[in-house]
Amino acid sequence: LPAGLSQWFPALEVLDVSGTGLAELGAELLALPRLHTLLAKNNRLGGPGSLPKGLEQASLGRSLRVLNLSGNRFPEVPPALLGLRGLQSLSLGGNRLHGIPPDIQELRSLEFLYLGGNFITSIPPELANLPSLSYLVLCDNKIQSIPPQLAQLHSLRSLSLHNNLLTYLPREILNLVHLEELSLRGNPLVVRFVRDLTYNPPSLQELAGRTIKTRNVAYAPSDLPENLVRYLSLASNCPNPKCGGVYFDSCVRQIKFVDFCGKYRLPLMHYLCSPECSSPCSSASQSSTSQSESDSEDEASVAARRMQKVLLG
Repeated sequence: LPAGLSQWFPALEVLDVSGTGLAELGAELLALPRLHTLLAKNNRLGGPGSLPKGLEQASLGRSLRVLNLSGNRFPEVPPALLGLRGLQSLSLGGNRLHGIPPDIQELRSLEFLYLGGNFITSIPPELANLPSLSYLVLCDNKIQSIPPQLAQLHSLRSLSLHNNLLTYLPREILNLVHLEELSLRGNPLVVRFVRDLTYNPPSLQELAGRTIKTRNVAYAPSDLPENLVRYLSLASNCPNPKCGGVYFDSCVRQIKFVDFCGKYRLPLMHYLCSPECSSPCSSASQSSTSQSESDSEDEASVAARRMQKVLLG
């Protein structure tokens, strides 16, 4: 950085030095008391001395709110950054990080954390101690599991975990009631999920059986071979009350979240007769369900469809 920067621009609030080939950020930054946004993307930062000494003690350490160091060469989250207690947005995507330090919990004001495109293998439970965190991006890493403590991030609205090595999610993740976006594509759990939801077209025998059942075609047991009579007796009614169809072997499997008394939200497999039959299952077919439970199920079905769209997106 040019010498005398603070003398030329003493009231500087936003500084963008992205893509300039910088290997270090000089001490001149420490004399910018009003700087709240520093963008230093796509440089050569990451070696010893990349950040000015005494950063967290300087006035800059108190004024800085947005820091973007994505596209550099940091092998770890610089310890100096963990002292920036007023930081609200931190981006370190596309570096060489292999982990997240537990002391990340010291950034109590953090609302946005971008760590995508690194080599991170695990998430420390301490990450759940960030009360204001709303956007967490951990995509394109090597993460194999999610700590259940992440459910304590009550402010979390968006969680990006696509292109990792996840094989399961902890059931506690359902407690993230304010979560609006969850990206999981490119993980083994979604690959398996999509494979399990593969729809096999019905056979000619099933198509004939569906026609007989839906059109109430009359037949006597003596009219058909015994195996066909037994087959027709195995028809299952589609749970969608607006459909009225049936299925035998070929059906569409969906995930449906059922909310019991507003306390337990459980993912259940939901079977429909065809891909075109996508209306939510109504409680009209469940006489034992109360009206309040019915409303909860309708909302849960909407959430399930939105979740499935995210999973398959």
